[in-house]
Amino acid sequence: MRGRPRGGWTSSQFTWSAHRTSPGPAAALPIHGARAELARRWLHGFGPASRADLQWWTGWTAGQVKQALDQLEIAEVDLDGTPGVMLAADEDAPPAGGPWAALLPALDPRRDGLGRDRAWYVGEHAPALFDRSGNIGPTAWWDGRIVGGWAHRKDGEIAVRPLEDIGAEASAASPPRAQRLREWIVADPKTPENPRNAKTLIHPALPHPPLERELAG
Repeated sequence: MRGRPRGGWTSSQFTWSAHRTSPGPAAALPIHGARAELARRWLHGFGPASRADLQWWTGWTAGQVKQALDQLEIAEVDLDGTPGVMLAADEDAPPAGGPWAALLPALDPRRDGLGRDRAWYVGEHAPALFDRSGNIGPTAWWDGRIVGGWAHRKDGEIAVRPLEDIGAEASAASPPRAQRLREWIVADPKTPENPRNAKTLIHPALPHPPLERELAG
């Protein structure tokens, strides 16, 4: 298991330990129980979703996905014409509190957690936001969808660019988010040893999405 980095978040020297010696309870799970628990946590974080998305994310077979979900209390849902599932306990979750804005870093897990079919949240923006290895760069989100990207320039500015008409409300929400991100970076301005970490200047040795390169200047 990989633990916290030695020193600050910019360090690439991580502590490692065998699972049996890690702090806290570490009871062994049989493989079927472990798959069910992983499916439960994934659905709680990224559901509702299709069974195919869970299969893509885990790399399991269709039979293993069915076996894992059969151990959970799930509800069948319709995802715009595609059958999906969610945890039954999450059906009564309170509704979202309205549109929200976010600036997420490169390699943020939300992209991979949302499944194989990206069209519903990426739209036509993939060529600008993904590098040639399939890694996603910094993204600007509005109400659960990617609407643009951003980059951290050498002068400290957070440059944000919409890739579609996002409307007045979303446009007004972007500058405060960019300012908060800039203040956070200024508070800890060290350059990460791993240049693909969240706080990163453009690094010429690594592939970067076209929009990130353009905005970084």
